[in-house]
Amino acid sequence: MTILKAIHPSVLNSALRRALSISVVALLIGVVTVACGGRDTGEAEAEVFFKNLKTGDFVSSPVKVEMGVRGMTVQPAGEVVAGTGHHHILINRGSMSSGAIIPNDETHRHYGKGQTEAELELEPGEYRLTLQFANGAHESYGEALSASVVITVE
Repeated sequence: MTILKAIHPSVLNSALRRALSISVVALLIGVVTVACGGRDTGEAEAEVFFKNLKTGDFVSSPVKVEMGVRGMTVQPAGEVVAGTGHHHILINRGSMSSGAIIPNDETHRHYGKGQTEAELELEPGEYRLTLQFANGAHESYGEALSASVVITVE
């Protein structure tokens, strides 16, 4: 207490105002984070992409698919960790809405072990492949973390 008595009141008030300002800024950052769904800015800048396929490609079965992601880390399914997830390939389907659980069936292929490559056995014809990134509980990150191509299997 003697130290505080030795500090001039105007200096003490300045220090308190500065501490209060820092607290208000920290509180506002917390409010904005909650309002944005708790997502960090990295997710907003992230993207998924097909490394080896583009719309209009003619391919043969089995179709090799190389899956890429920027701004997120590939991690096996199980634990939900911010900034991480794993790939899914949706066959003849568009992206899934954010938070939707991706089913596991013939048209929703899961790569929950953290795979970044796959081979798809597909009959001849035209296919829309959608790469969908999701968290450890298979909850889709939505359209922002999806990419689609239309290919023809010969």
